[in-house]
Amino acid sequence: MQYILIFISAIFVNNIILSQFLGICPFLGVSKKIDTSLGMGAAVAFVMTLSTVVTWLVQIYILNPLGLQYLQTLSFILIIAALVQMVEIILKKVSPALYQALGIYLPLITTNCAVLGVAILVIQKDFDLIQSMVYAFSTAVGFALAMTVFAGIREQLDLVRLPKGMQGMAITMVTAGLLSLAFMGFSGLDSGLRRLFGLE
Repeated sequence: MQYILIFISAIFVNNIILSQFLGICPFLGVSKKIDTSLGMGAAVAFVMTLSTVVTWLVQIYILNPLGLQYLQTLSFILIIAALVQMVEIILKKVSPALYQALGIYLPLITTNCAVLGVAILVIQKDFDLIQSMVYAFSTAVGFALAMTVFAGIREQLDLVRLPKGMQGMAITMVTAGLLSLAFMGFSGLDSGLRRLFGLE
């Protein structure tokens, strides 16, 4: 039951983009088309889950025993950068069209603060390895959900006439704010589920 709560909370209640405001760069940059958003979401899901597992193992079995916790951020960034390079090579061979569609934003996963943020958050929350994997994967699902919904709205906005002052980035920012407000409606879901399952 705890894993279900982590899953629901990470997707809806504490959405990495709309509640914690991490990963805004790809959210605004890659969310013009639904298929590109789904591809970016899948790439982030793979990198985020894999990097969280690797960084958790490095933290628990290398940094903590050697008293090198102060190297956490540096080592995590290096691990994430290496994993992104691996994903980039695989995508280039497996799906050249998706590789071209993602363009500059695929290397930007390296500096995507959502990936690094999740790797650090699982350590701060004192999750075990399974909880860390569930949290990382569900956070990536929340990331992909927010991007895909946002891309769908932006595709619809391209079909309507907007006042000149609201075109471009202005309507994009207003839409992002409204979407964030919509996700705030899930804020009581976490505590409600905890009471329902007797975990409080």
